[in-house]
Amino acid sequence: MSNLIARFVKDESGATAIEYGLIAALIALAIMVGAGQLGTALNTKFSGIATTLGGAGTPAPAPAPAPAP
Repeated sequence: MSNLIARFVKDESGATAIEYGLIAALIALAIMVGAGQLGTALNTKFSGIATTLGGAGTPAPAPAPAPAP
């Protein structure tokens, strides 16, 4: 019985799988946070471009008529 417990304590095969799982979870979390930040930055940039281009299609006001002599 003590031999079985000693082998169980020394067995590290499950620990490696858990470590890989934690590393994968941290990488996935970093990707999600990065993608969220990128999305926010792109939204801000494209909103600014849309605002700039929104006024590009409006005609300039007509010039004032020349004063009569």
